[in-house]
Amino acid sequence: MRSKEEMIAGLKKYAEAKNLAFNPDKEQLEAVFDKIYKNLTEHDYQYCPCRARTGNLQEDAKSICPCIYHLDEVEQQGNCLCRLYFKKE
Repeated sequence: MRSKEEMIAGLKKYAEAKNLAFNPDKEQLEAVFDKIYKNLTEHDYQYCPCRARTGNLQEDAKSICPCIYHLDEVEQQGNCLCRLYFKKE
């Protein structure tokens, strides 16, 4: 099992590769990290906290952070639904 710090490092590396920023509100950011890590420890996958899980691994795979929806959401709204990733200014 990865530590929370390792999980965050992976998400940060991904954000840098995709030219995304993390939520600038540190309190909100920590809350999202906590929820993703809780999902990782409880379900063995870092499910996005804003996506409903069905219990079907194949269906739920698209909700593993970074989910398949986040890039479109960032492009359209400026941030993903759970407010982890933001468009860089």
